Amino acid sequence: MTDSSRTDVKTIFTLTMLHFMADFYISFITPLYPAFVGKLSLSLAQIGLIAGTMRVMAFVVQPAVGYFADRYRSRIFIIGGPLLTILFVSLAGRAESFYGLLFFVMIASIGSSLFHPSTAGMIANYAGRHFGFCISIFNMGGTLAFGVGPLFITALVNRYGLESMLWTAAPGMLLMAALYRITPRPLGEGLRGQGFTAAIKAAFGKAWKMVLLIWAVMVLRTFVTQSFLTFAPIHFSRQGYSLVSIGLVISLFTTAGAVSGLIAGRLSDRIGYRPIFTFAFILATPALYLLLLLPGKWIYPASAVAGFLIFATLPLGLVMAQKLAPDGKSMVSSLMMGLGQGIGGMLTPIVGMAAETFSIPTVLYVLATLPVLSLGLVRLFPEDQLRAKVI
Repeated sequence: MTDSSRTDVKTIFTLTMLHFMADFYISFITPLYPAFVGKLSLSLAQIGLIAGTMRVMAFVVQPAVGYFADRYRSRIFIIGGPLLTILFVSLAGRAESFYGLLFFVMIASIGSSLFHPSTAGMIANYAGRHFGFCISIFNMGGTLAFGVGPLFITALVNRYGLESMLWTAAPGMLLMAALYRITPRPLGEGLRGQGFTAAIKAAFGKAWKMVLLIWAVMVLRTFVTQSFLTFAPIHFSRQGYSLVSIGLVISLFTTAGAVSGLIAGRLSDRIGYRPIFTFAFILATPALYLLLLLPGKWIYPASAVAGFLIFATLPLGLVMAQKLAPDGKSMVSSLMMGLGQGIGGMLTPIVGMAAETFSIPTVLYVLATLPVLSLGLVRLFPEDQLRAKVI
């Protein structure tokens, strides 16, 4: 790409498709929790441990991956990661015990961790003047995958059983082979000669306090989102909803989030970040309450509204962090997408234990208040500084 002001549409599309593929397969696990509970007699604490392990393996290791991605121009992370995810998610349906399922999920999640920092860090190099919009397009690929994947896998498993998950590996492998041919190598971020600690200092510099503030808000958002995605399927299953209906709820929740993330990314280039966070967080709390309270078919529109609001700010945290700390984009991406979402997801085992004591709805009602409570931190965002930054 010779003109840094122009958007390389082909590369942005390719990276978005890779994001879709990796997240499409990892999205199979969550809506199938009721099926795994039925087959393996899992407790809520075990479900929470599986969900927590997914987040830890998929995200907490990302800072180290981001560091190596910034040092070495290799496609091993970009291509190898999704291949691991595709293979081991497909094997999860053949698990015969809790520990077997945990192992398959862990390796699949590691594959996801290898992929995300490298590709997210590449977006800025090909986005031109439309960084906020392009990062939202990239994010939409993953969020849309979490919308389509549950519908696909619940329909398949509902008809053919968990063992049919193995069949899904073949089309994924074929599409990855096609994407390999057109995926560019990472450009590198200039941290090649530095150690891990020095690279962190170089990446964040004096902006570390503001990056940490944004990171804290994104952790809280993720904690709420992952808790609902993990335990709402179990709650709805106990209320008598079918596996396919639960897949539709999860699909609407995340697909609406893909749309809102795209809109938020576009708006952020025009009106800034704080107004979007404020609007989304104020309305997210009552929307999550309605998702739990409304009966019958009302859960479907309620799920779409709740997902639209809680996911809207997902791409903005990454955009803000990269603007404040533009050196070492892969490492910054790994902190926001990786460590931030990982820490939020690590708390799900605690949620599972609390749900066994107090019930799933009670715990989710409490967690639904966190978006509103986060507004005090949102008010501290350096809006003027962010609006002035251009990557």
